[in-house]
Amino acid sequence: MLVLFETSVGYAIFKVLNEKKLQEVDSLWKEFETPEKANKIVKLKHFEKFQDTAEALAAFTALMEGKINKQLKKVLKKIVKEAHEPLAVADAKLGGVIKEKLNLSCIHSPVVNELMRGIRSQMDGLIPGVEPREMAAMCLGLAHSLSRYRLKFSADKVDTMIVQAISLLDDLDKELNNYIMRCREWYGWHFPELGKIISDNLTYCKCLQKVGDRKNYASAKLSELLPEEVEAEVKAAAEISMGTEVSEEDICNILHLCTQVIEISEYRTQLYEYLQNRMMAIAPNVTVMVGELVGARLIAHAGSLLNLAKHAASTVQILGAEKALFRALKSRRDTPKYGLIYHASLVGQTSPKHKGKISRMLAAKTVLAIRYDAFGEDSSSAMGIENRAKLEARLRSLEDRGIRKISGTGKALAKTEKYEHKSEVKTYDPSGDSTLPTCSKKRKIEQVDKEDEIIEKKAKKAKVKIKVEETTTVAAEEEEEEEEGVLVVEEQETSVKKKKKKDKKKHIKEEPLSEEEPCTSTAIPSPEKKKKKKKKRDNED
Repeated sequence: MLVLFETSVGYAIFKVLNEKKLQEVDSLWKEFETPEKANKIVKLKHFEKFQDTAEALAAFTALMEGKINKQLKKVLKKIVKEAHEPLAVADAKLGGVIKEKLNLSCIHSPVVNELMRGIRSQMDGLIPGVEPREMAAMCLGLAHSLSRYRLKFSADKVDTMIVQAISLLDDLDKELNNYIMRCREWYGWHFPELGKIISDNLTYCKCLQKVGDRKNYASAKLSELLPEEVEAEVKAAAEISMGTEVSEEDICNILHLCTQVIEISEYRTQLYEYLQNRMMAIAPNVTVMVGELVGARLIAHAGSLLNLAKHAASTVQILGAEKALFRALKSRRDTPKYGLIYHASLVGQTSPKHKGKISRMLAAKTVLAIRYDAFGEDSSSAMGIENRAKLEARLRSLEDRGIRKISGTGKALAKTEKYEHKSEVKTYDPSGDSTLPTCSKKRKIEQVDKEDEIIEKKAKKAKVKIKVEETTTVAAEEEEEEEEGVLVVEEQETSVKKKKKKDKKKHIKEEPLSEEEPCTSTAIPSPEKKKKKKKKRDNED
């Protein structure tokens, strides 16, 4: 078996002497501990040296792209084809190309990786004729050349221009705002009414540059910069201005600041056109989806278009709102719904309650556009236009939901609700301070009548109970009297023996009745029974 080994000095082809030891992968490193042991495993068969660094750079760039160099092709045809042995290769992609073009059997396995590692550790002893100093110098020169080549033909090279352009654009906006504010404040001491009449900053600076002192407005012609009504208002205000007088030197410095503002604003428009063209050339689909500025800011925030393509849709949605995200996670509140993507036109034209939903859908479609622009070969913006049309249709359906044509009274229900900002600030409730009722409870007449009826019913029930108790006490007293009378009768019977049998029979019949009376219910005895009892007592006496 032959081994193809690439070095910074040239190509080396080794012959494996003992293939049995290659079967033990874990202990293979022990065979390369010393140069003597390494020479027993592999032996140098051919070494093709590079003439200079340029040739080495061309060879290695071809290897990195998975291609075969002319020099390598000659060596393989000359050495490997004649040997009719398999070739061990470190790169599987290179082995496939060699097998396809030269029809040579190539091997790539973990055993080959361990073998390459052992050869690399003992490279100085296995390749004679190459000094270590020469090898180190060649490695350093090749590394520098290769880095320069990668930087020159990098796919991210154009992205850096976009990152720099959008950063400069933001800086120019900040500087322009500072300069214009200073200019308005400075000239406002001399002519304060002009700032209220002319609201456009660039027009303000141009008028100031053309006229200068307030006294010159009466004779100046500003028809090129201002409409007739505004021009007349400016001239009228200049005559009755309340501003202070300034010297010519002050006016010259103010005019110099105005020229700086005009030049910076013109350069900003030029830079914006450049950024727009670069974005349409590099990321046309992203530009169609979110616009030039938002797309450029997303690329600048990620570092490059390739890095942005590696992000998920949820990451792109909140890109730029990292501080708010971690603050929300720390305080356990709601996380932000959008970051830089909030400034896209599609999110801006939606209602507040649908902004989160549209930003999520826009982020998903934007990620598809970013990956298509980063890895696709086609440079058209057809996919971006199609996805934007879908998003706009979805937006219309969300906004028109409930406003469809409905017959009858359903039209009133179909109206969309107005957005009202609900404050989360809680107001103090003074009702919890006192437990007393705030107002006296007035009862209705019906309630009063019902309460009176209930009281009367309760009183009647109490009277009935009292009567029942009285009747029970009277009955108990009468029973006691009857029992006493029975005892007296029995005593008289013993004393009086001569009585009629009829009286005895009547007396016998009356005794069980008197005994049954206490068992009966507490009913009031009738007056007829009382009379009969009295007659009986008289007869017995």
